[in-house]
Amino acid sequence: MKIRKLGLLGALVLSGVFSAGYAQNDVEKRVEDLLSKMTLDEKIGQMNQLSFFAVDDKAIAQYSDDDMDTFLVRMGIAGGQGQKKPSEMTKNEKIKLIRQEAEKMLDKNFTQPIKEGKIGSLLNISDPEMVNKMQKAALENSRLGIPLIIGRDVVHGFKTIFPIPLGQAASFNPQLVENGARIAAVEARSTGVTWTFAPMLDISRDARWGRIAESLGEDPYLGGQLGAAMVKGFQGNGNLADPGSIAACVKHFIGYGAAEGGRDYNSTYIPPIQMRNVYLPPFHEAVKAGAATLMTSFNDNDGIPASGNSYILKNILRDEWKFDGFVVSDWNSIGEMIPHGFAKNDKQAAEISTNAGLDMEMVTGSYVKYLPELIKEGKVSMETINNAVRNILRIKFRMGLFENPYVDTKKSSVLYAEDHLKAARQAAVESAILLKNDNNTLPLAESKKIAIIGPMADAPHDQMGTWVFDGDKNYTVTPIGALKGDYKHINYVYEPALGYSRDKNTSNFEKAKQAVTSADVAVVFLGEEAILSGEAHSLSNINLIGAQSDLLKAVKSVGKPVVLVIMAGRPLTIERDLPYADAVLFNFHPGTMGGPAILDLIFGKANPSGKLPATFVREIGQIPMYYNHNSTGRPAPEKVMTLDEIELEAGQTSLGNTSFYLDSGKDPLFPFGYGLSYSKFEYSGLNLSSNSIPMEGSMTVRTTLKNISNVDGTEVAQLYIQDKVGSVVRPVKELKGFQRVFLKAGESKTIEFQLTTDDLAFYGRDLIKKAEAGDFNIWVGGDSNAILKGSFSITE
Repeated sequence: MKIRKLGLLGALVLSGVFSAGYAQNDVEKRVEDLLSKMTLDEKIGQMNQLSFFAVDDKAIAQYSDDDMDTFLVRMGIAGGQGQKKPSEMTKNEKIKLIRQEAEKMLDKNFTQPIKEGKIGSLLNISDPEMVNKMQKAALENSRLGIPLIIGRDVVHGFKTIFPIPLGQAASFNPQLVENGARIAAVEARSTGVTWTFAPMLDISRDARWGRIAESLGEDPYLGGQLGAAMVKGFQGNGNLADPGSIAACVKHFIGYGAAEGGRDYNSTYIPPIQMRNVYLPPFHEAVKAGAATLMTSFNDNDGIPASGNSYILKNILRDEWKFDGFVVSDWNSIGEMIPHGFAKNDKQAAEISTNAGLDMEMVTGSYVKYLPELIKEGKVSMETINNAVRNILRIKFRMGLFENPYVDTKKSSVLYAEDHLKAARQAAVESAILLKNDNNTLPLAESKKIAIIGPMADAPHDQMGTWVFDGDKNYTVTPIGALKGDYKHINYVYEPALGYSRDKNTSNFEKAKQAVTSADVAVVFLGEEAILSGEAHSLSNINLIGAQSDLLKAVKSVGKPVVLVIMAGRPLTIERDLPYADAVLFNFHPGTMGGPAILDLIFGKANPSGKLPATFVREIGQIPMYYNHNSTGRPAPEKVMTLDEIELEAGQTSLGNTSFYLDSGKDPLFPFGYGLSYSKFEYSGLNLSSNSIPMEGSMTVRTTLKNISNVDGTEVAQLYIQDKVGSVVRPVKELKGFQRVFLKAGESKTIEFQLTTDDLAFYGRDLIKKAEAGDFNIWVGGDSNAILKGSFSITE
């Protein structure tokens, strides 16, 4: 069949929109019809993703004259025979020449290959007009008219930035997470972005790892519930073709969060049972929620890099989970199998990854370069290529890209819409965790004069957090911004004392103390700059950095009440700082509307309800420390020995010793699930519908939750279980349910959890998931140290 270029109408005909005998939603037939028409080069082109670049006059103008001159000379467009020297040109002439060269490069590297069907996806393009230009090249100027999928890291907001994912996890609110992802999708899709690389569902148990900021914490159950919610938000709750939806990409498959020493990209060793019970479950929940795509991780696990691991990509993902979307590599993770020592060159890396089941290659370029000869050599089969292309085309059809590939540039902007900002503010409120509140220091009366101290009080860029490519700091409302807006009636004095979080210059500390002296209370804003967390930003020391702890001490020395507000990308080791603050409000970087949200909490307009999604250790020597660790043969008792209790020249013995640190004990600073409120809650009357349940049966767990204070508030009630004896050692506790419960002052409510034996199933030595008969403990409470306890059993 000869295919003619018929413009947009022709492209729609070829896409199957008007094809005779095809229902518009008959995706598999459309995939096979299109696949049958494709050449090998066009098929491999669909497996090729490139990172886009475009240069406009404004961007060029930001470069120095020296950089412009160097570029012009190196590109051979100035300084040569018959050419002007750069010194003889005006800046505008330089800009014009560079732009012309950039446009040639754009055509050579993108437009022409797209017309030839050699690119299936572009990264990092979010200008609507340029998106339309590239889509036009694909749809109207290529042989088959296959649209591009446009990828962008929309991790916790596009323009309206929500709290970092670790912050959103602190809300324990799946609906809030879903709403945030939905808003991000609507904003991103309005500019032509159709695919995001989120959610990141790596179980993260080491706060030194910078990418813990992108994670949903340390718990598989919480991560799975919130990850599924995020997928639904991005993808319109299953309707990928909705013009306000974008495809989710669940990352990083698998084990990346367990990098040794918290060093990014490092090796992991996760044995099969632990992989099945801890690291895989959140990904499975996201797949069950309909995730369109997955991304492989950088790390090797037990010597096998994820981008070449056929067991996880075929046996688990495809055969067991029946995933039918496509898998993309992380940035150059295929090429990085060479320094791993797993492939000798790009050609072998392409062979390994393709045969392992990795459908699309991000930026490496080895598929396009080497797959044709690998097929000729019989090292990669055509069926392998066809399956990869099927997976990619299937998602493009489901997304409605063939029908709606273009951006309507005439539509009114949805960016920073009022309801988006309102939702971001509420997300920041629910994500904040009150860690300490001695003598009911918070909330503050609005009549008090406050001293605002610290480098994070007015840091619009850093407040947004890591992985923000498109957010504009000019839209960020900081605490100081909020004091000039919604809270302009508050009497305050402001002295940052430090210019930024790493600042060690203490010369302004006296000014800070004077400001505090003139006020009723000090509110000290400390934390981390955004760049200190995220990819490739691991730390071996997670104390408050720079001179911040010294600043806090200086403020406390004045003798006024001190409220410490922290904005950070990870849990910090703040035990040394707690004595110098009467109240501590911890915020994982809270995003665009973090400032007014924090003041809502400080002045009692809102009541803290966040809970820790990751354990806070006392010091880094305790890492890794997480609540759901396995039972040991010598568990620590309630009270353990300290260094000061060891007698001089004590005899060496291990009798009676248990698992703990002599210098930092057995407990973390704050446990998983911990978080205070201005309200006080009481749990009572744990009641189980039965003391035993049969295999495949269920039970109802009831308890009474009462607000015993005079302040309305929300409590996150949490259900934990322990399988006391198993065929493999089981964790001391596992989260199996949570509920956000709002109670008016003095109100009580009976809350219920449903628990089935499927909820109690786990993978044993045979790697088959099943529940086992036996005895269980059960707890309900406000954190992982819940004390309201019961017991039950599963019977055969």
